[in-house]
Amino acid sequence: MTTTAFAFLVAAYLIGSLSFAVIVSRLMGMADPRSYGSGNPGATNVLRSGKKLAAVLTLLGDGIKGWVAVALTQWLGPRYGLGEQAVGMAAIAVLVGHMWPVFFGFKGGKGVATAVGVLFGFNLWLALAAVATWLFMAVVVKISSLSALTAAVLAPVYAFFIVGPHSVYFGSSIIIAILVVHRHKSNLIKLLTGQEGKIGEKADGSAGNGFGGQ
Repeated sequence: MTTTAFAFLVAAYLIGSLSFAVIVSRLMGMADPRSYGSGNPGATNVLRSGKKLAAVLTLLGDGIKGWVAVALTQWLGPRYGLGEQAVGMAAIAVLVGHMWPVFFGFKGGKGVATAVGVLFGFNLWLALAAVATWLFMAVVVKISSLSALTAAVLAPVYAFFIVGPHSVYFGSSIIIAILVVHRHKSNLIKLLTGQEGKIGEKADGSAGNGFGGQ
């Protein structure tokens, strides 16, 4: 790995380390999202606070940073002799930064929004396929975590057909899926034991604005 490529990876990781759940909550005078609900600094848990605007801003921020890390590498990388491989590595780096952010004690989110942002950077149709899968599952099973896991697992399948099995993006999508599934291991246990909350339930299981499971 060249020094330039390493610099791009570090930059992508630092971009990912900007936890918008925490940043938005602080700017809006809200409690740290790691202190309530599931404790996960993500849009789903921020929504449990009842502040829909904060949840939307968190979702957009986490998604956009994934896209930015990929887009910047695609744009600037060729100027320094970097190709598609560097883009794929930057995509993984920004997701790792979100999950284990250096700015917030390495306690980050589960990476769903950031992963979607990365997929938008890879290929528009790939991202739309993943989003459509999440929406379909959310409507049918009404479980946020299961919807996210299904979309993450199927993303490499979509990538196989959309960008091709020989594309770096296909390989990166597999690693991204593994990371997202790994971060949802607590949700997997709840799903297997029938304890996972549904969309529209608060953390205590009562009706509310939150999306259970994340």
